[in-house]
Amino acid sequence: MCKRGMRRLCNAWKGLALYSATVDNVAMHIKFTKMQGAGNDFVVLDETQGEFGLNQAQYRWLADRHFGVGADQILSVRPPSSAEVDFNYVIHNADGGEVENCGNGARCFVRYVRSHGLTDKSTIRVQLPKGQIELSENAQQLVRVDMGMPSFEIADVGFEARDLSPQPVGSWQAWHLDATAGAQRQGAAGVVWPTGMQLGLVSMGNPHAVQVVGDTELSPVHAWGPWLESHPRFTRRVNAGFMQIVGRNRIKLRVYERGAGETLACGTGACAAVVAGIRWGLLDASVQAHTRGGDLLIEWAGLGHAVFMTGPATTVFEGAVDVPDLA
Repeated sequence: MCKRGMRRLCNAWKGLALYSATVDNVAMHIKFTKMQGAGNDFVVLDETQGEFGLNQAQYRWLADRHFGVGADQILSVRPPSSAEVDFNYVIHNADGGEVENCGNGARCFVRYVRSHGLTDKSTIRVQLPKGQIELSENAQQLVRVDMGMPSFEIADVGFEARDLSPQPVGSWQAWHLDATAGAQRQGAAGVVWPTGMQLGLVSMGNPHAVQVVGDTELSPVHAWGPWLESHPRFTRRVNAGFMQIVGRNRIKLRVYERGAGETLACGTGACAAVVAGIRWGLLDASVQAHTRGGDLLIEWAGLGHAVFMTGPATTVFEGAVDVPDLA
């Protein structure tokens, strides 16, 4: 046999061995639904009859776009932990870590439980790790989510403010972070780094740092995003939002999410951005947030009121997958 033929045979045996190892290593066979909300995509799992017991590595495998199903987050539908709610809503990021909230996922959540016959209610209440939110689906198949009241306490954002003081902006404030160190450490070719970043810190159950930029398309989110996400002053990391003000009722937004990187849309990020813009005096109470994946309507009446988000939720496909036994 020629050398080329031997190489092909050898590669075929290697492929067969890898396939066999994967098959032999299967931990469980699970059904799932792939969904998306404004391009933010999810694998949804029905765990109402019992938890699958997936570990961080297995959530990471499910989210992997090459070896798993592929998603920004994994959403789990679980039985209610109290009589006050209809379901527990559990979210894992693409890196396998559990997070506190996901707005676009919440819209997919209510669409899922209704379309799969888990409830006949048009409005449901779900439990998150930190609080509860209310989700409603209307006749136009748009989903409106009561995202709860935003928090402006830096402890809720996980921000270490030692030796820093905020600067007044509008009726609120902004925190200044020196970006010089980021420019030196990241060293991204061709990236222009500002001398500092003016950030609005908002918790929507999960932490957000929002800044205003001149043009979202020209902003180097690929460089500034990971630098902000993992900045040592954010003790739990942070979702970094880049907001362009188009008008008092419209923004453009890009978000670099914790554990997922930049996504096509981020519901809690849109809420945080609009809330920051309103408090800075730049936006009105009802704002269309344009993301790369679609538009979201964000409404906030001000301090002491909940934020409401309205947008689409779409089922992409149903499937089943053998999840490997991963440590």
